[in-house]
Amino acid sequence: MESGTAETSTTAGEAKNGVGGAASAAERIEVTNPATGEPIGSVTVSSPDAVASSVARVRANQPEWEALGIEGRYRWLGELRDWLLDNQERVLDTMQAETGKVRGDTAAETIYLTDLINFYGTRAAKFIGDENVRPHSPLMAAKRLIVQYRPYPVVGVISPWNFPLALALGDAIPALQAGAAVVVKPSELTPLGIAEIIGAWKDEIGAPDVFDCVHGTGETGAALIDDVDFIQFTGSDRTGRKVMARAAETLTPVSLELGGKDPMIVLSDADLDRAANAATWGAMYNSGQVCLSVERIYVEEPAYDEFVAKLTKEVGRLRQGADGRTPEKDVGAMTSPNQTAVVEEHVNDALANGARAVTGGKAAEGPGDYFEPTVLVDVDHSMKVMRDETFGPVVGVMKVRDTEEALRLANDTRYGLAGSVFGEKSRAEQVARRIEAGAVNVNDVIVNYLAMDVPMGGWKESGVGFRHGEYGIKKYCRPESIVVTRFGGKREPTWYPYTKARRGLVGRLARAFNARDLKRRLGLRR
Repeated sequence: MESGTAETSTTAGEAKNGVGGAASAAERIEVTNPATGEPIGSVTVSSPDAVASSVARVRANQPEWEALGIEGRYRWLGELRDWLLDNQERVLDTMQAETGKVRGDTAAETIYLTDLINFYGTRAAKFIGDENVRPHSPLMAAKRLIVQYRPYPVVGVISPWNFPLALALGDAIPALQAGAAVVVKPSELTPLGIAEIIGAWKDEIGAPDVFDCVHGTGETGAALIDDVDFIQFTGSDRTGRKVMARAAETLTPVSLELGGKDPMIVLSDADLDRAANAATWGAMYNSGQVCLSVERIYVEEPAYDEFVAKLTKEVGRLRQGADGRTPEKDVGAMTSPNQTAVVEEHVNDALANGARAVTGGKAAEGPGDYFEPTVLVDVDHSMKVMRDETFGPVVGVMKVRDTEEALRLANDTRYGLAGSVFGEKSRAEQVARRIEAGAVNVNDVIVNYLAMDVPMGGWKESGVGFRHGEYGIKKYCRPESIVVTRFGGKREPTWYPYTKARRGLVGRLARAFNARDLKRRLGLRR
């Protein structure tokens, strides 16, 4: 379910991610439904002063929030979990309207978030509770060593448009559970859902005022980076560099989840029906607007023709369009017109250079912003569709001679977010261990994002830092070491005044404990 944004022109990429672009001249941002083009609402643009005010307010309330402790904070987050469950249809209606998703794609976000609240609420004590550390040396035997984890006071979250709740709240929840206050800057394309939920946190739940959101484009995002103590960003690698550069000016630590060009390898001994079904969903889920999407597939030669036939059939039968609360379609709209242009560019480049579309291949006709689910064959790594993040309902399939060629091509990328291998389990696992990515699924796709017990993050240009597991909450904390002297006289042997006797005692003790042979311990060998 992980997501980000594809490479676009500078203006489009910056605007989508909300950092580094020009601020909107308008005081309000109008939000439209990508499936229909109809306006559905608006939000007020937050000026830099408004951002500073929001951050200052939650900062003032953060110490009291931290003082609640892990259990106290979990109680409030549990109230949010219950609110999400009680208001799920309302939440999904808003999300569906502002993203153009089909109903079948929306429910995963609230399921994920309620599970995430419970995951960190029940494990935070283990992950960030006080650690009592045993001294490594007898010389420190009189000391009690403790590590406590203190939160960054205010965490800023800059989230994209493709999973507006799962990513904004998915990053905010562990930060709040850690004891930080949080301010979210959602994409200007999809600001309504997160604003609705934070409004409920304040007004319906009545939770402490440590959670807020600000709205806008580049100016708003830049102001947030300047004012917070930690920044979590999800988006394109291009904009991620801008975020990191801006944060460097104030030495603000960052965590970046950036793009992906995730490979899938199909071995000759794979269950081809399962592989084709997985590839169909893995490539087309959320119209392919997922950083964990299957964007390129390498199939060993003996299985190639049969796999392509099965994949083509499955993708060709997908139902595309808009639906309501009852799931009637499989693939929804593209959320951003800028992204549709990128998808079209990649497909046209491939077709112009010898690729074939065995199904799909163009923007869909009619109202709304749709691109047909597309399978391309006869592709190679000279084409953008196999090299750059497409971030749409498109997948390219290549025939390979053997496992070694598949691995070489799978790793021939500047990205390293995730991957998949299909084949006999033990063989597929051995291949998976050689893929250069933060997570690899064996006989499955995308599921690593739901396995929140283990870290999820990118290698190479796919990011810095991790979500989930212990890493996903510890990154919002600063370790503080506390050394307690349990017993001792009025003066330590290393304190003033320096004397020959004390120096000799310290030297003999250090030699006795640090040497690893008897002669040196006894000082009999120079």
